[in-house]
Amino acid sequence: MELHRGRLIDHVQLVVRDLKASRRFYEAVFKVLGIPIGGEAEDYFWADELFISSLDSRAAKGQLTGRHHLALQARDKAMVDAFYKAGLDAGGADNGAPGERPYHPGYYAAFLLDPDGNNIEAFTGRQSEVPLRSRSISSAGSRGAGCGDPSGVLVKTKS
Repeated sequence: MELHRGRLIDHVQLVVRDLKASRRFYEAVFKVLGIPIGGEAEDYFWADELFISSLDSRAAKGQLTGRHHLALQARDKAMVDAFYKAGLDAGGADNGAPGERPYHPGYYAAFLLDPDGNNIEAFTGRQSEVPLRSRSISSAGSRGAGCGDPSGVLVKTKS
């Protein structure tokens, strides 16, 4: 079996305090985004390249992963809106209501905090055509800005 498939990211693991609460949240937002749960066991589940495990899982080695920001692709604005509502209904907390963002023209996103405080975004819109090597780090200070990152750091294209 070949493990290298030429992708940048193979998987991301989140180690969470309450697997049941996380499962409820992620199942709800994945359902509206059309992402099926790929598998599960008593101490973990996964969907696509996201692997979520409990603190006592053998895969976790007894350490929480800390806070992360994950941006999930949505087909359209209605899907972003549905993500936001489903996530709130499933125990997520608001971190930026659905709306246009200044990251690039047509960027529409919503931000939620999952039960462990991870910043989960759903977005849609035209991606910038500027190559990644031409991007720079800039700062922004408002909630739901900076890709929803509470530190206010975001990647944006140069003007």
